[in-house]
Amino acid sequence: WLGALRFDNLALRSLPVDASEEGGPRTVPGACFARVRPSPLQNPRLVAMSLPALALLGLEAPAADPAAAEAEAALFFSGNRVLAGAEPAAHCYCGHQFGSFAGQLGDGAAMYLGEVLGPGGERWEIQLKGAGITPFSRQADGRKVLRSSIREFLCSEAMFHLGIPTTRAGTCVTSDSKVARDVLYDGNPKNERCTVVLRIASTFIRFGSFEIFKPPDEYTGRKGPSVNRNDIRIQMLDYVISTFYPEIQEAYSDNTIQRNAAFFKEITKRTARLVAEWQCVGFCHGVLNTDNMSIVGLTIDYGPFGFMDRYDPEHICNGSDNTGRYAYNKQPEICKWNLGKLAEALVPELPLEISQLILEEEYDAEFEKHYLQKMRKKLGLIQLELEEDSKLVSELLETMHVTAGDFTNIFYLLSSFSVDIDPSKFEDFLEELTSQCASVEELKVAFKPQMDPRQLSMMLMLAQSNPQLFALIGTKANINKELERVEQFSKLQQLTADDLLSRNKRHWKEWLEKYRVRLQKEIKSVGDADAWNTDRVRVMNSNNPKYILRNYIAQNAIEAAENGDFSEVRNVLKLLEHPFQEAENFQEVKEDAEEEGATATAAVCAQETRSRQSYCSKPPLWASELCVT
Repeated sequence: WLGALRFDNLALRSLPVDASEEGGPRTVPGACFARVRPSPLQNPRLVAMSLPALALLGLEAPAADPAAAEAEAALFFSGNRVLAGAEPAAHCYCGHQFGSFAGQLGDGAAMYLGEVLGPGGERWEIQLKGAGITPFSRQADGRKVLRSSIREFLCSEAMFHLGIPTTRAGTCVTSDSKVARDVLYDGNPKNERCTVVLRIASTFIRFGSFEIFKPPDEYTGRKGPSVNRNDIRIQMLDYVISTFYPEIQEAYSDNTIQRNAAFFKEITKRTARLVAEWQCVGFCHGVLNTDNMSIVGLTIDYGPFGFMDRYDPEHICNGSDNTGRYAYNKQPEICKWNLGKLAEALVPELPLEISQLILEEEYDAEFEKHYLQKMRKKLGLIQLELEEDSKLVSELLETMHVTAGDFTNIFYLLSSFSVDIDPSKFEDFLEELTSQCASVEELKVAFKPQMDPRQLSMMLMLAQSNPQLFALIGTKANINKELERVEQFSKLQQLTADDLLSRNKRHWKEWLEKYRVRLQKEIKSVGDADAWNTDRVRVMNSNNPKYILRNYIAQNAIEAAENGDFSEVRNVLKLLEHPFQEAENFQEVKEDAEEEGATATAAVCAQETRSRQSYCSKPPLWASELCVT
């Protein structure tokens, strides 16, 4: 089955490859790649495969002997065997992590296998993530485990089917090999199954790939492994632009500075559009370091990502992001910051004064334009583009915020709102809308104090008496949040469910009236209101997903897979391939599961009335506003 793959490894022919055969972690100077060999796994077996992703490589669904094809995929896509034509290598890159330059990073767990020519001649780089130690593994073991691999596999495909530029995932293969991982970071590691994901993209080159030339950083003192190798920077620019931006190469073949400026302008605009797409589905990446930013504008490297349930602009999906640097509402500005670091990395081949001007002129305008265009579609504003639309969107999000509304479900529900809805049906609609808002009990969970009162008192005294010591063990922001939590938790004890419901209905009535007025302007501009409404609902239903990869859906699939049942992963994959459609077959699975007393992920997926929300370290901002009298 895999013999149909046609390799043509252009990257290794175009960019320098390290000549050393030294194994183990090391600095790799003067090269973009280092050759590696995947480490075999015990008893590899297929968890799931994405046929739409594999079709990019020219692989069709195995009709004759699916079991044999699964075994073949498990053998080769675990790294136990190397495909004919593949040339395993690890890519060298650096990166700014949480704002600080970290020096050499590189593919510590991923391995480039090669580039496969698709049916139409398009080129696809394929990688194995989790296939063993590389020169860039540092102190790690080069392995990934089942839970993180399932999350990356499912989210890669979910994002593609949502219409968001992304790397793809072809297969997920697990094994009987084990590695120790401290899941809860509490000093109690447990053994988990080594698992490998086949990743697919036009390229996995990232912003950090151009940071290998960075001289010693003025703050961290770290430097890239290829300082003063501008010849390699030129090679990389020539390769990236001619291969992935051929129209720019053709248009500016006689002027390198103009060519490089056009390339930077295009990646700036692609990145702005990408993050606008994230914001419009409530996606939080979690680790927007420069080494996790694609040079072709794809979502890349799925780690502690998360889709928001309750709308919270300060949502943080990464438990180690203590300062909220990569919070949901910070993503646009962080991606712009990262582009600034890419601009620095392109000097002298693109002077900084040129790239900085491009960044200032293009990024914000492109983001705002694309974001508003997408939001208009989500609200069914298909006829007119009015200045007031931006305010309408902001007021919708604020209403979601203060009522703790479910981001995905509320957008999905709005397509059933009608301008001429009668009063009784309006009350039913309002009831359904407010059912997507947080309950008093959920708010109590969100605001339950995290510190012992004595500990909080001690921290407050320390902040006053010894600010230097306090700065080492806490921050004023964290203490203020805890004080707010204590205050609001106290207020919640007097808040009744009826009070909360009444308040939420008032907020939504106010916004829906503004929405109604805006829709009426649409109707007045068209000749056929019925045809307009049909188009409006169609556009809304193709831009507001019914299904996203919520954390609890992924977790249910992971738990089933850890117990040897891979059907849950495959069921969720099928669901996510059609995120905008009602999944009737999953409802049937739900009924079967209930009869058998089972808890299938498919059953949970069908329950789209309310979603779970986990609050790990801080209450969302909306909860405090909800409780303010």
